[in-house]
Amino acid sequence: MRKIIDLIAEQMRAAFEGCGYAADYGRVTLSNRPDLCEYQCNGAMAAAKAYHKKPIEIANEVVAALKGQTPCGEAAEDAAGSCGSGAAGTCVNCAAGISSSGAETAMPTMFESVEAVMPGFINLKLSGEYLAAYLDGMRGEAKLGVEETGGGKTIIVDYGGANVAKPLHVGHLRTAIIGECIKRMGNYLGYHMIGDVHLGDWGLQMGLTIEELRDRKPDLVYFDENYTGPYPEEPPFTLSELEEIYPAASARSKEDEAFKTRAQEATLKLQKGYGPYRAIWRHIMNVSLADLKKNYGNLNVTFDLWKGESDAQPYIPGLIEDLQKKGLAYESEGALVVDIAEPGDPKELPPCIIRKSNGAALYGTSDLGTIIEREQDFAPVGYIYITDKRQELHLTQVFRVARKAGYVKPETTLVHLMCGTMNGKDGKPFKTRAGGVMRLEDLIRQIDSAAYGRIVENRTMDEAEARKTARIIGLAALKYGDLSNQVSKDYVFDIDRFTSFEGNTGPYILYTIVRIKSILAKYEEGYAASGTPEGCVGSAQMPEGGIRPAQSAEEKTLMLKLAAYNDVVETAFAEKAPHKLCQFIYELSDVFGSFYNTTMILKEEDKEKKAAYIRLICLVKDVLESCIHLLGFEAPERM
Repeated sequence: MRKIIDLIAEQMRAAFEGCGYAADYGRVTLSNRPDLCEYQCNGAMAAAKAYHKKPIEIANEVVAALKGQTPCGEAAEDAAGSCGSGAAGTCVNCAAGISSSGAETAMPTMFESVEAVMPGFINLKLSGEYLAAYLDGMRGEAKLGVEETGGGKTIIVDYGGANVAKPLHVGHLRTAIIGECIKRMGNYLGYHMIGDVHLGDWGLQMGLTIEELRDRKPDLVYFDENYTGPYPEEPPFTLSELEEIYPAASARSKEDEAFKTRAQEATLKLQKGYGPYRAIWRHIMNVSLADLKKNYGNLNVTFDLWKGESDAQPYIPGLIEDLQKKGLAYESEGALVVDIAEPGDPKELPPCIIRKSNGAALYGTSDLGTIIEREQDFAPVGYIYITDKRQELHLTQVFRVARKAGYVKPETTLVHLMCGTMNGKDGKPFKTRAGGVMRLEDLIRQIDSAAYGRIVENRTMDEAEARKTARIIGLAALKYGDLSNQVSKDYVFDIDRFTSFEGNTGPYILYTIVRIKSILAKYEEGYAASGTPEGCVGSAQMPEGGIRPAQSAEEKTLMLKLAAYNDVVETAFAEKAPHKLCQFIYELSDVFGSFYNTTMILKEEDKEKKAAYIRLICLVKDVLESCIHLLGFEAPERM
């Protein structure tokens, strides 16, 4: 379904062109003065210089042309056109691409008013009939008017980045939930989105874990050079032991240079296929993956691929050979590097190290191997990598080498979405009270507890339902609290504000949905009691008829906000900006609240008018539920 702002702009372009001006001047925007108009066109201001006229003269000409438009007319020279009207002017329906062959499909006149205002602005207000008809069109669409513009094109989203052998912590939160939202929006728009967790499972942390395990349990068969039998199927550690081993090894390596050297050597042996270390690595993977999948699942975050750096290893020998053959890789101080600097760079960029002097591959090598693997398996049209800002140089190097070597097509998009930091109220990265990095499952537990506290203040449900509802609200509070901020910006994690049922929060959005569900349930109960089931709004059919033109300023404001839905979804995905989707549903919830407070929906005595209200708020609910699904959470039945 075409965006309403595009339909308006089409009328404006036709009017400018009909007056002898370039159609491009007919660009339309939402009004920045909603007290004066709903949409505006400033094209006359720009056209004035090109055509040596006063802006107001051009604006008046265009307004006169727009006022000559009729809902079902043809141009004056074809008075008996196919629309059957015979009225002079431009046919609004034909220009909008809407059939007008019969009364049931014809669209009403688009504008309630068009006005030229000094020094040359054109102010526009939609007619109530046109807006109501547009919303009825949304109701009839499977995705409420959102077009599947992706055409099935494949995009890889790399948004996990967790390291095995380590628990998820708050630093993993943003990449996970932002990536999940980007993936969901892309799928909704018809792209084939493939989410890859891209685990850190092959670097120095593996060597550190192996060597720490050796010192703690030297009698394990993996450290017996004379052992030739099969390795045990049971891991030599529990999850809690594993999660303690790596931090201890990491801290030790900063003080014990000999231990760090051992870990580096163990990492290299693992990468070269040493059997005992590969067996330990498989144990680490099996234990870690089960826990990672559980914790990502608690965030309602899923991945299509659970690949890691290790999956890129078969591609690395050929990658290095290819870079050398192409003359891109050369030796520098014993390491193999590729220059990435380009003319016009604002600062000096160091070369990308492909192989260290000891022969070990690096993260950049693994990421290039991963791109080669993804190109062979999926041939995507684009990549979206979601990490924190510290990875900017690393991914700049990887992207430039991939392009120079021809591993991706020139038209393939390579996007690095850099996340800001989640901070505490002190403005510093979020920590536990003891000053350590908080585990993600502990953070989720805290926010669920806070949501539960809000519920029991006025509890009307039993304990089991209260706990279940608290988890739903807690997840919404956590995700919305993050996603409502610009991706690149730091933000303060405020558990009290995030779990509030008022203001720009996830629980406020959920409360709006639950309130609408309650109204619909009461409406259905009333019809069931009167013995007229055709009025049902649950699993049964909606009451017959369409949305009626707005009867109040609050109702029209609500309808105008709904009409922007498809535009918002497209824009939020195109700009990789989940916060724009959050802002939309907050504003939609807010204007619904104004409509609800000024309109007697269930007490309306006119049954047809009441039914029209019901159809309208059903659309509000459907749009809100669609949006929170894209954001990665859901609404409870009660709050």
